[in-house]
Amino acid sequence: MAEEYTLDLEELRNLQSIAKRPRVHNLITSEIANLEKLSKSATTQQAPAPLAPAKVPFAPVTNYTTLSSFSWDQDNEKLKVYVSLEGVEQEKVETVFKPTSLDIKFNDVQGKNYRCVIPKLNKEIVPEKSKVLVKPNRVIITLIKASKGTWLDLHFKEDKLKPNLDKGKDPMAGIMDLMKNMYEDGDEEMKRTIAKAWTDARSGKTADP
Repeated sequence: MAEEYTLDLEELRNLQSIAKRPRVHNLITSEIANLEKLSKSATTQQAPAPLAPAKVPFAPVTNYTTLSSFSWDQDNEKLKVYVSLEGVEQEKVETVFKPTSLDIKFNDVQGKNYRCVIPKLNKEIVPEKSKVLVKPNRVIITLIKASKGTWLDLHFKEDKLKPNLDKGKDPMAGIMDLMKNMYEDGDEEMKRTIAKAWTDARSGKTADP
């Protein structure tokens, strides 16, 4: 319909340009105005409706149960972490190895999701050589050590027995920190000995040899 109006308007404008009588000229002008309105109306009706924004599918948040209980052993070059978990499928395991951490996700294990995370390892590993192997009743996480040697623990732990002798800090403060750590970690006999030493030091007494 819009094309028909366009053709009619074109012909009427040609007639308008050659019309000599004022009445004829006015009639053509009036008809051109009417056709222009009809043409605009037809164009508006034929315009496609705007597309509705695409709906983003809702992705539910996956909940994971943290696995905090596992065993491990080591040799000079590698360390193995053993996770007791049945029903794990190798293709549903997500691994994130970093030089000082690991994050392993076990998805859809008999309808549940599990996660084994160590945010800070005792020492550095080689991420690209580390791997996860799924067995029928457990999962073996093999970590390749960045440097050969024995790890005292799987998790990173600060050395509490090392006095903090920062520059500008009173050396006695470092010794006191050491004594406090020994008191916190020691047995009852150690605590009594350290408590007596503190009491004697405050009162000015010397320890009985």
